[in-house]
Amino acid sequence: MSERVHREIVSFVRRSARMNPSQQRAWERYSPTHVVPVERRGTSTSVAEQPVPDWAAIFGREAPLVVEIGSGTGDSLVPMAAGRAEANVVAFEVFEPAVASTLSKMGREGVDNLRIVVADGAQGLATLFHPGQVSELWTFFADPWHKSRHHKRRLVSPELAATVTRQLAPGALWHLATDWEDYAQWMREVLDPFPGVENVHAAEGGWAPRLAARPLTKYERRGLDVGREIHDLTYRVMPR
Repeated sequence: MSERVHREIVSFVRRSARMNPSQQRAWERYSPTHVVPVERRGTSTSVAEQPVPDWAAIFGREAPLVVEIGSGTGDSLVPMAAGRAEANVVAFEVFEPAVASTLSKMGREGVDNLRIVVADGAQGLATLFHPGQVSELWTFFADPWHKSRHHKRRLVSPELAATVTRQLAPGALWHLATDWEDYAQWMREVLDPFPGVENVHAAEGGWAPRLAARPLTKYERRGLDVGREIHDLTYRVMPR
């Protein structure tokens, strides 16, 4: 009898990996060079304990590491990576068709300082970097998981905050955004008192101004069109 695979609690719903022809072409062209393979623990999105990748070798240069968890189809990731030419940007996304769309945008825009890992970003952040190696973290518009019984699935959690304080360099910034009021308040409740991070805008009420580098995506526009307010937050990792 085969061993049953343990299903960990994750912050996303697994979806079909079927790609359309355009996505398939982008995947075949760019994934060999821009999708970083990692060892799996059991499920297709898990990350096993393994040696930390040589990111300088993967990118072909030494540069500050910026990480995004949940990059979707790359609507904000690609232009933000283009605007950070001095950095190496590592994005985590679990859905291969979304990654293929990102690769297509990346190729059209000629963005080469971006690599993608198809895996759970919280696990990846904890496993694929040395402590203090990450210079900046982006988590934009994560699934709010509205029902109380699903709150344990929310990406922002004490467990993720502990990972952030360990893996980000002292002084590094964590930028977050959501268009759901209850999730915005949840993030404040988790992170404002969390030891090791400080709300950069605590003195001005806690909410950050919109991050200038983050473009207005179709997803964000839909939220605004139905009357939802966008909440930005910025936290700084404190010296250890």
